[in-house]
Amino acid sequence: MKVFELFDIILGNGGIMLTNTVSHYGLVSIILHWITALAVFGLFGLGFWMVELSYYDSYYRAAPALHKSIGLTLALIILLRLFWRAYQLKPTPLISHSPMEQKAAVWVHGTLYLLMFITMLSGYFISTADNRAIEVFGLVTVPSMGAFLDNQEDLAGVIHKYLAYLMVAIATLHALAALKHHFFDKDKTLLRMLKPGKHWS
Repeated sequence: MKVFELFDIILGNGGIMLTNTVSHYGLVSIILHWITALAVFGLFGLGFWMVELSYYDSYYRAAPALHKSIGLTLALIILLRLFWRAYQLKPTPLISHSPMEQKAAVWVHGTLYLLMFITMLSGYFISTADNRAIEVFGLVTVPSMGAFLDNQEDLAGVIHKYLAYLMVAIATLHALAALKHHFFDKDKTLLRMLKPGKHWS
């Protein structure tokens, strides 16, 4: 018996599956997905707002500190999500999905993971270019690796900014595609990421 099947036996509540099946996503995958989605859009909104703050604004230091803390926490969640994904079944595509839609879904997911990784890495290089460590919610200190380039903060800032725009644009298209499947195609694409499978499904 696999260790993840043990999760469902020991931790399963009310018949809800924690792990994926060929027809459903499990509760863990669903929670990790929505935490990631909320964090990505939340970080984008926070970043967009905080760059306009003046030096004398009361949130001038607090907003970037929160942005960094959430960003590094998200990086850990992404690693956990990739680990979980690697050892989980992937629900089979619905029969209503065309081969082109299936390929597009694979491309979008892969691109979003890559963009998240580069965007978070560039954010780290912005924050640590002056050799200062990053405090994560005042609980953990992430050390600086120092500057590799003379203009590292500026270069990483440009990469961070435009990849964030690109990432949110693709994530928005991803969300719109899910809504299209739900309201127009009337299939279970969106519902599979909202309702976990059950032992008796």
